[in-house]
Amino acid sequence: MLLWLTTLMPQPVANQACLATTVYLEARSQSTDGQMAVAEVAMRRRERGQWGNTVCNVVMAPHQFATTTTPGSFQIDNLDSFHKAWEIAGATIHDWELPANKRRLLVPRADHFATASVSPNWSHNKTGITIGDHTFYAVN
Repeated sequence: MLLWLTTLMPQPVANQACLATTVYLEARSQSTDGQMAVAEVAMRRRERGQWGNTVCNVVMAPHQFATTTTPGSFQIDNLDSFHKAWEIAGATIHDWELPANKRRLLVPRADHFATASVSPNWSHNKTGITIGDHTFYAVN
């Protein structure tokens, strides 16, 4: 429901809602750095335009983030975690409005991530940075 509502929201609120939902679904149990790294990957993808030119388009690209792989009936049942995800999303969007050399980067060049305990085909022969339960990779 929340992601559908973003189609009616004005920018930049819609992008923040999409990014916050992604951070919540992907990393709500992770550290602040782990959550920021997830948001950074989405922002890098948006900047490159390969998966869409808005944050919402990027995080709702088929099979890329939990927003499209989690059943549509998911519920945001931890409001404290969602509030933290909302704050991280806003801070990350603000950070990506800065010139590239002024941004705080945790996972430079990373455009993919996976649970650290799995090894997707696209991660083979790639060096990653592990933060919490996720490993972040520069694939493209």
